[in-house]
Amino acid sequence: MNMFKTMFGLTLLTLLLVFAGGFAGGPRGAVIALIVAGIGNFIAYFFSDRIVLAMYGAQELSPDQAPAIHRMVEDLAEKAGIPKPKIYGIPSSTPNAFATGRNPSHAAVAVTQGITSMLSERELRGVLAHELGHVINRDILLSTLVATLAGAIGHLAFVARWFGPSRDDEDSGGGILGLLIVGIVLPIVAVMVQMFISRQREFMADETGGRLCEDPVSLATALQHLEIGAKQVPMDATPATAHMFIVNPLTGGGLMSLFSTHPSTEERVQRLMTLAQDLGRA
Repeated sequence: MNMFKTMFGLTLLTLLLVFAGGFAGGPRGAVIALIVAGIGNFIAYFFSDRIVLAMYGAQELSPDQAPAIHRMVEDLAEKAGIPKPKIYGIPSSTPNAFATGRNPSHAAVAVTQGITSMLSERELRGVLAHELGHVINRDILLSTLVATLAGAIGHLAFVARWFGPSRDDEDSGGGILGLLIVGIVLPIVAVMVQMFISRQREFMADETGGRLCEDPVSLATALQHLEIGAKQVPMDATPATAHMFIVNPLTGGGLMSLFSTHPSTEERVQRLMTLAQDLGRA
């Protein structure tokens, strides 16, 4: 079901792009916007791991520095049939973690100092399994594709706001209404769809990680502890990288939940407990 929702979101973004392109610049405008957004995200796809690790001051940890984490990641990677990712430590007391890398052969898992001191070994194993779930599901590739589509829509919206609709749309009489939709409404909808897809990938990583570590309950309790810890010790994170962390380092509720990169911890825990029952691990 999560994969179906993800594909639905991708299809919707594509349709929004076609509509915006036809209005702002015709088919050629859509192609140009897609190319412009694609170039930026192509670069991000190959270098985002180094960029985000540098942003948070992450340093690679040797097996001597973090023997337990290396042991757990090696075991989980072997079970998953993927190369062992590199392990990085982030000098932050906020409990959190993320995975990055364009494919399983170029992956890295980063953990904060706070997470290693807060969680039990079982819970930390569940978190590491979740992060490997992102690697297994190739979520970096998917997020790059989604960002390309949403970015192209944003470019077309900018063109529409400043330069008006294409001549064909103007002649059809739909200029003012179309300008309102493409210039204002579509970018908002595109971001909402992008965040919706991000939330579905978190659900999938939870399920993949829960099955991989064979202990969904430990991942569920880890999420609860991490949510509390992230609120008690806020992290200086950027909105552009918030989706990468296992729990959202940014806060926001109510209407802002529509733009959240993460589903609610309560719903994630409920799904993990259901998975535990299905696996006979409750």
